[in-house]
Amino acid sequence: MKYTYTEKKDTRSGFGAGLAELADKNPNVVALCADLIGSLKMEKFIEKAPERFYQVGIAEANMMGLAAGLSITGKIPFTGTFANFSTSRVYDQIRQSIAYSDKNVKICASHAGLTLGEDGATHQVLEDIGMMKMLPGMTVINPCDYNQTKAATLAIADHHGPVYLRFGRPTVPVFIPEDMPFEIGKGIMLQEGTDVTIVATGHLVWESLVAADELEKEGISCEVINIHTIKPLDEEIILKSVEKTGKIVTAEEHNYLGGMGESIAGMLARRRPTRQEFVAVNDTFGESATPAELMKKYKIDAAAVKEAIKRILA
Repeated sequence: MKYTYTEKKDTRSGFGAGLAELADKNPNVVALCADLIGSLKMEKFIEKAPERFYQVGIAEANMMGLAAGLSITGKIPFTGTFANFSTSRVYDQIRQSIAYSDKNVKICASHAGLTLGEDGATHQVLEDIGMMKMLPGMTVINPCDYNQTKAATLAIADHHGPVYLRFGRPTVPVFIPEDMPFEIGKGIMLQEGTDVTIVATGHLVWESLVAADELEKEGISCEVINIHTIKPLDEEIILKSVEKTGKIVTAEEHNYLGGMGESIAGMLARRRPTRQEFVAVNDTFGESATPAELMKKYKIDAAAVKEAIKRILA
């Protein structure tokens, strides 16, 4: 395999590292947290810039209002809480106070998807990408590992406008080079192939690379694309690939309704109708178990990607 790893880290720690770097690099960056400093890895930012940190307590709606107000003064607010509390609990505040008026607020959401694990269905948000991508002007980013999450955190500070940055709790392989550029709205070709296109996001990028590597031994050539920015979607990299392969599998840790795969299906329907298979959660809530157990049961692991590829090639 072209991409290998020597360690595993959680993507939320990549966010914490990027935020700590921003404490030194950008004096306009401020951070807000809803009583989850440790879970969001915000400690180093607080050590470096305590005067630019706001602990709002368990009051997520108030946090979004404070962030909107701070942005009016020229600050660049980064809000931090779990993905469930960053979206469904505060959707009205985000829509009315942030998205509608194009406020420069960065909504940073940890513990997304099934891989939150043992906390169970009440915390495993699988609808957040759909909710956030529907808001006009909202940029939606879902990086795949520690290095890419750190790079994304740095990049969104320089991007004007509201951003939803989604990351996770479990440790996952670190395989993206530390110096790989992060460009909002531009997908990354990780591996070229001829038989089928795999477009993956978040934790499913590594699972897709594993699946592609195993299928290569069976004579199946997979092209793997990392879509870290779900909105705006890099349509051209996907179109160029499916022109070659004629088939696409999308893979994500999200409900198939409203997720990245649905965005790609809509784009292909308009521009180049293409046979597509979805690797995603099938319109259900999760449950309490380990991340690996949940990914296997809900068919969002490397084995599920392989199954989808064999279905589309059959």
